[in-house]
Amino acid sequence: MILDIDMLRSFYASYSETVKAAKNVMKRPMTYAEKVLYAHIYDFEDLKPFKRGESYVNFRPNRVAMQDATAQMALLQFMNAGKDKVAVPASVHCDHLIRADVGADKDLPLACQTNKEVYDFLKSVSQKYHIGFWAPGAGIIHQVILENYAFPGGMMVGTDSHTPNAGGLGMVAVGVGGADAVDVLTGQPWELKMPRLIGVHLTGHLSGWASPKDVILKILGILTVKGGTNAILEYYGDGLKDLSTTGKASICNMGAELGATCSLFPFDENADEYLRKTGREEIAILAQQNAAELRADDEVYEHPELFYDQIVEIDLSKIEPHLNGPFTPDAATPISHMKAKGPANDYPMTVEVGLIGSCTNSSYQDLARAASIARQAYEKNIPVKGQLIINPGSEQIRYTAERDGILDDFKRIGALIMTNACGPCIGQWKRHTDDNNRKNAIVTSFNRNFRRRADQNPNTYAFIGGPEMTTALAIAGRLDFNPATDTLLDRDGNPVLLDEPQGFAFPPKGFECASDENVKGVEALEKYSLFIAPSEGHKDIDVVISPDSNRLQRLVPFEPWDGNDFENMPVLIKTKGKCTTDHISMAGPWLKFRGHLQNISDNLLMGAVNAFNGENNKVKNQLNGNYEEVSSSAKAYKAQHVSSIVVAEDNYGEGSSREHAAMEPRFLNVKVVLAKSFARIHETNLKKQGMLALTFVNKNDYDKVQEDDRVSVTGLNNIAPGRNIQITLKHKDGSVEQFDAAHTYNDTQIEWFKAGSALNYAKMKGI
Repeated sequence: MILDIDMLRSFYASYSETVKAAKNVMKRPMTYAEKVLYAHIYDFEDLKPFKRGESYVNFRPNRVAMQDATAQMALLQFMNAGKDKVAVPASVHCDHLIRADVGADKDLPLACQTNKEVYDFLKSVSQKYHIGFWAPGAGIIHQVILENYAFPGGMMVGTDSHTPNAGGLGMVAVGVGGADAVDVLTGQPWELKMPRLIGVHLTGHLSGWASPKDVILKILGILTVKGGTNAILEYYGDGLKDLSTTGKASICNMGAELGATCSLFPFDENADEYLRKTGREEIAILAQQNAAELRADDEVYEHPELFYDQIVEIDLSKIEPHLNGPFTPDAATPISHMKAKGPANDYPMTVEVGLIGSCTNSSYQDLARAASIARQAYEKNIPVKGQLIINPGSEQIRYTAERDGILDDFKRIGALIMTNACGPCIGQWKRHTDDNNRKNAIVTSFNRNFRRRADQNPNTYAFIGGPEMTTALAIAGRLDFNPATDTLLDRDGNPVLLDEPQGFAFPPKGFECASDENVKGVEALEKYSLFIAPSEGHKDIDVVISPDSNRLQRLVPFEPWDGNDFENMPVLIKTKGKCTTDHISMAGPWLKFRGHLQNISDNLLMGAVNAFNGENNKVKNQLNGNYEEVSSSAKAYKAQHVSSIVVAEDNYGEGSSREHAAMEPRFLNVKVVLAKSFARIHETNLKKQGMLALTFVNKNDYDKVQEDDRVSVTGLNNIAPGRNIQITLKHKDGSVEQFDAAHTYNDTQIEWFKAGSALNYAKMKGI
């Protein structure tokens, strides 16, 4: 069964002609990203050559994907929209709330029991509003999407920042907040600033221990976590032909760490094979019929400098395995440099745990290549120094890997097989350790390594590598082990060199989900209650939310702007350094409150560093002079009807798409976030929730903000696109300083602010 087949047939029936019509308007050849973008303009009559990095454009995505932690708030907002069903195909995936502890056999049933209220809510909402529901254990959202929903030339939004994973199969897939998702679910235009285009030219061939993961780790070292902001990375060149679709998906997945809108590979023979191997032959045929427009035009490849805003050259033959970290995914270190860099930076050099999985590296090929290293450790009698933990990407991958002996290869060296879920990657890890504040090192095949993210230990130095390197370093127990040159001692004291990793891109006997030969693929998952397809027969289902629940809470619309300037606001916190959405709204144990805005607001900015004292979650309450938790101070201000402001540095809100990082301050009466710069998704989320996201015109003005300041934001009655806002600081000594702040609000976004939120505005307009 091919999901959404009617939508797919309709899409491909008109795709090529739509692209050709766009070319007539553009009057020039087009990149692949441009073809997909212009083919999804909401109203084709509005089509014109939009200015990259400046023009806001309305799009019409084909589908929406939601994971369980963010789907709660998204669907609570959708329920307030007054619609009978979703306007486009959509799916919910239960992957974030399952804690990794002792193994899948016990962890999954416990998660189903612990999260029953939330799962029942998501299941009932999905059935009522015609949304596909993937139950706990079915798999990680992005792997399931790649196997079942992604298609070349399509456009998708997802309430997870790693939605761009689907770009490996040629899809413009963009991570968004729940309010953006609601726009698409209700049939409204989805607004996006027309992205810049970064062309990534791949030449040569990967060899040895290098993997597709190392390509993006290398690029992160070049562009940094801000280098892709408001841009699409489009890959091209001869180097593409040897990259598998799942390898390309890994590269696109971590494009999110660049701040990129998404990343994209053209349709090719590997994509065609992947579609066929995952039971979607008809889509492969339809794509082949449109193949000329599922890639950039020849003129683009001949003169890329004329069509891309920036070009990055990568020779795959020169790529070596990387370890990126600690604490940021763009701190790129080739493994051959770690022997010098590690001690020089006082890294803990003993690798205690290697973790394989996450939406980035949990495919069959990832597990097969990593297992080839585990197999050698067993067969060559090499003792394993670190713990190894595995999270398969989907039930289809888990079942097939178990059938093919891959999981046994891991188990023979003591690896622990966790549920088909995110687990440690998003902080859902009950780590068994003697001291959860001890300095230590772990290596993962994940995508993020922010401080405290995996295990809540601020002194865990997390490094990101490919699954093959993660396995090798867990076996060696050393951060500086280079498997290409270094040997390990077997139990008899003999030096042993590991062979290069090997592994099939596809299982030789095909994918399976169950031992029942009469059902395959999605049908098997349906039979075993891991998937519920959309149906018209469930529209009368009641969605029940207990008023006493501490997990779920119906949303009350935010109050509209009262028409006055924001005067004399205390500084809730002035953050110092990196402040990601993990710092603003932590995951881990707080995930259980993602459907309850009041409760989850207790974690507001608890991970952020206070610039005035260098501490976490300890800020001065200007009403009483005491130092309190950030949320406690915010609650105190709110109780006295006092608005507050957050001041921050560059790339504020980097990381996850979680809109809770915008809704929590809004709920606690924070009116303004004033930063040196914003990450794309978070800036949009702040706008959607009716907050003011302002930036310093002169970044040095950040230094003028003092702890006891009262801050006024004036000129709001004249707010307009491109017009600066005035900031006034009243210092404790009575002196006053003023400076300008900029914003990126367009006319519609200004109306969101005035209405109190984008959803309020839509309801006012009767949309």
